[in-house]
Amino acid sequence: MTSKMKNMLKLKAAAIGILATVGWFGLAAGHSGQASAATAESLELVSLGKQYIGTPYVFGATAGSTTAFDCSSFTQYIYGKQGIWLPRTAAAQANKGKKVAKSYLSMGDLVFFKTGSKGIGHVAIYAGDGKILQASSSQGVTVSSMNSAYWTKNYVTARRIL
Repeated sequence: MTSKMKNMLKLKAAAIGILATVGWFGLAAGHSGQASAATAESLELVSLGKQYIGTPYVFGATAGSTTAFDCSSFTQYIYGKQGIWLPRTAAAQANKGKKVAKSYLSMGDLVFFKTGSKGIGHVAIYAGDGKILQASSSQGVTVSSMNSAYWTKNYVTARRIL
C-alpha cells in the first residue's frame, strides 16, 4: 500500500470519527429531555400515589378530596403533597414543566393521552418500568402498563415536573 493510499485511509477514518461524534451530539441535542435516575423526591411521589390504589374514580372529583379522584385531581393532589402546584385539568397540566421524549421518561414524569376524538384528556404519573400510576375511569387509582395497545395508541406527550 502506497503512502498516498495510507493517508487517504487515515483521512477517511478521521472523517468517519468526526461525523459519528457530530451525529451522536446532534441526536443528544435534539432530545428535549434526558432520562434521569429515580430521585428520593420521585420515589416518594410514586410511593404516596400508590397509597391511594383502589380509591374510586369520579369524573370532576373535588380538588383536594381523597375519597375519589379523576385523573387530573389525582396528579394535582399527589404533586401538591410534594409542594408543587398543578392546574386542575389534564390539558392545562400538559403545559407545565419541561417536555420530555417518551424514550427518556423518568419516575414521576407526567404522561398525557388523548381520549376519544378530543385532544389531551388523560394524565398519569410515570412509575418506572413502562408502568403508569393513574386514576382510571374503570378501576380507580391503579398501576397500569403504559405499553398496552390502548395507551400506546393514545399517547400524546410527557412533561418533567420534578
